Amino acid sequence: MPSSPLAIILILFLWVLIGFILWKFLRSKSIKEERSHAVKQSRATILWEIYEKILPSLQGFPYAPKDMVFLGKWCDYIVLDGLSEWNLREIIFLELKSWKSQLNKNEQMIRETLQKKRVRYSEYRIWLR
Repeated sequence: MPSSPLAIILILFLWVLIGFILWKFLRSKSIKEERSHAVKQSRATILWEIYEKILPSLQGFPYAPKDMVFLGKWCDYIVLDGLSEWNLREIIFLELKSWKSQLNKNEQMIRETLQKKRVRYSEYRIWLR
């Protein structure tokens, strides 16, 4: 065991240096993993946005693409079912979800408001001279 103060300081300095290098190494690895995860998540989000636009035109989709209006925020589509055939049967607020994804708080509130039938039609007119 070194007894001189200089040796003790040198040993402590080396321990701190080794700890710092190890921390930097582990942190850089963590940052790389976080960036990789962020890129994957971003790709998945962009891909799903493309799917949302393509899904209505696929065979077997339950509504006519002509009857659908894309909103994209809080609700993906409003479906005016049958309007293109001059026979409007119902108006549907359609949210497209993948596999296990769940409704967020806003989407849940929209669903609950629609279920309570608190919906109305309104006009706003602008008179120009």
